[in-house]
Amino acid sequence: MDIVDAHVSKTQKQMDFPARIGDTLNVHVRFQEAGKERIQVFKGVVLKIQGKKSTRSFTVRKISDGVGVERTFPLASPAVEKIEVLSSAKVRRARLFFLRDREGRAARLQTLSASKKQ
Repeated sequence: MDIVDAHVSKTQKQMDFPARIGDTLNVHVRFQEAGKERIQVFKGVVLKIQGKKSTRSFTVRKISDGVGVERTFPLASPAVEKIEVLSSAKVRRARLFFLRDREGRAARLQTLSASKKQ
């Protein structure tokens, strides 16, 4: 039962999602490559958060070599090692799908100052 208890405690620990829509995140993802396990950082903007409680997931978008890359992470996944919030942005939408059509400077979001960030 220790394995189950450890998974449940990890799941409950990650229920409290530290970010909001429009935040720039560093998501540390654990994966195996050539028999070794390592952590890879995926840095991008949160486009959407969906689901409730243990089924919650979030989508992060980044630009890699001029190509937009989106990745959806389940919040309760053991593959997600750590989530760091780098900056927050002022947004007026629950889903930021309009960023898919924009490039360069037009794709930037207005960042919140450190004093307004709560």
